[in-house]
Amino acid sequence: MIDWLQPFFPDLNLTIIAVYAVLVGVVLAFFREWTAPDIVALSAMGALLLLGVLPLNDLVENGVVLERGILSVFSNGAPITVACMFILSAGLERTGVIDAMGKFFSRIAGKGEIRVLLVMMTMVALLSAFVNNTPIVVVFLPIVLAHARAANLRASKLLIPLSFASILGGTCTLTGTSTTLIVDGIAQEYGQKAFGMFEVSSLGLVYLAVGFVYIITIGRKLLPSRSSLSELIDPDLTREVLTQFQVEPGSPLVGKTLIESLLKTYPGARVLEVRRRGRSLDVPIDELVIFEKDKLLLVLHGKAFKELRKDPGVSFEGQNDLSLTPVETRELKLLEGIIGPRSHLVGRTLKEIGFRRNYGINVLAIHRQGVNLHDSLNKVRLAFGDTLFMEGEPDTFKRLQEQKDFVSISETPDVSVDKRKVWVGVGVTMVFVFGAAFNLLGIPALALLAALAMILTRCVTAHQAYDAIQWNIVFLIFGMLAMGLAMDQSGAAQVLVDGIMALCGDFSPFVILAIVYLLSSILTELISNNAVAALLTPIVIGIAGRISWQGEIGVDARPFIVALIFGCSASFATPIGYQTNTYVYGAGGYRFTDFPRVGVPLNLILWIVASFLIPVIWPFR
Repeated sequence: MIDWLQPFFPDLNLTIIAVYAVLVGVVLAFFREWTAPDIVALSAMGALLLLGVLPLNDLVENGVVLERGILSVFSNGAPITVACMFILSAGLERTGVIDAMGKFFSRIAGKGEIRVLLVMMTMVALLSAFVNNTPIVVVFLPIVLAHARAANLRASKLLIPLSFASILGGTCTLTGTSTTLIVDGIAQEYGQKAFGMFEVSSLGLVYLAVGFVYIITIGRKLLPSRSSLSELIDPDLTREVLTQFQVEPGSPLVGKTLIESLLKTYPGARVLEVRRRGRSLDVPIDELVIFEKDKLLLVLHGKAFKELRKDPGVSFEGQNDLSLTPVETRELKLLEGIIGPRSHLVGRTLKEIGFRRNYGINVLAIHRQGVNLHDSLNKVRLAFGDTLFMEGEPDTFKRLQEQKDFVSISETPDVSVDKRKVWVGVGVTMVFVFGAAFNLLGIPALALLAALAMILTRCVTAHQAYDAIQWNIVFLIFGMLAMGLAMDQSGAAQVLVDGIMALCGDFSPFVILAIVYLLSSILTELISNNAVAALLTPIVIGIAGRISWQGEIGVDARPFIVALIFGCSASFATPIGYQTNTYVYGAGGYRFTDFPRVGVPLNLILWIVASFLIPVIWPFR
């Protein structure tokens, strides 16, 4: 498509311009959150195909691949490995291994803040080194919140450390984070040696130690002492009851609005529904006039409920027909939950969902980005990370909790544990780790076999395995691999390398390595860490080949690749830079500024540590 324009612009490389145009569009879409990151990445893939930047299939001549096509990115082992690791994590979660670790934490954590932090972070980091950290944080969230209430500790002092520990633990092994797998997979395509399972562990363990010391000493003092959403709600709500009554002829309510009659006398009452002739009325409360035989569904405080019983002209639903006591009451339960990134609730309002009608649950408040929303809740479009504070009858919450990617933080997950399956799940994981450590097979092959073993041994069903894979991340990786391939084959990456070297060519490799780490860390805080890793890997390898040092051109790319891995993996400065940060954001009652206050110093400390240690562990020559 671009070729026909070339006669009009003979001095310009239109292919490179097209690649940069697509790249700018991708970065803007990520940063402005125009749509989901995976859709952005796949749209970029489609744009590259339509513009003719990349062919669909490889162009082969005499058995030699002249140009790789878009379909070649689907042969990269990194996305397949990431998908298999999701299944491996699901196997451990479904068999109760992670839940058992969470309950073990509750028994040994104690009540002192420092002890709780040390026990929690140690257990979470250990699990995160081998298992996807999102389910770990999801399981530990309600457990840590419950322990905080029992020990009279502020949840805001514990939840950021929970997320940070999961991130730090993920840096300790090759499979601890999807970022490492992506960088390793791309680097191998550029002739780099594959990373071993524990090759990054030496620096990862240093990160872990530095992170722990920082959180216990400095970070703990920077953490806010703030209430979570449930703590900010009036505690009297826990003594509410749900009741329905019918307005009889002669009632003083007839002919008046609820505002000037019932709610004026009982301002603490909340009208959930008014039904007339069997139909629910969709009329604003301040305009609704009460008729005879109307049925009102109310939530009342215990005291107001007793007073209401004495009002003339009111009979409670089913009182006479079912020989019930003078007042039929139903106990209400409060629940706090977080909306996950793949939830069908995302992007819709409570009214569009028909939340109370479909689930029988009333939303009292929504917590978003440090703000508690109480007014016009039906008009709020829900987003990933929103925390909902809800009330309803105990049985009504079961359906909501079964929804994909809705995380209850008021109750621990109800996971049935089969001890035989627990040890099968642990055994499959240990065999995978052992095989990877001794390089018995490639990591993608081992991950595929481990995932298959989890299914065949029924640690997870096939349906659960497919459901466990975060396909949005997998397709984000595929899309960004296509973007990286286009930059490489078009020469756009080389132009960028030339520009960087023109600015930094006189710098030593130590300085350039520090710049690579800092750049990747900053970009990760703004857009997807996986996208940054896929884009920068070929550029970083190109930079290493152009550095002049000790009288020679080119140094080993390994230390720069490691800098990229850790720069993209260690994301602490924003609640959007890493998925686990977003989960704890709402649950801990945090504000956006809490994350940079605690996370930026840690980012800078680890940047300095990496800049000094990476060249020692992975020399430039």
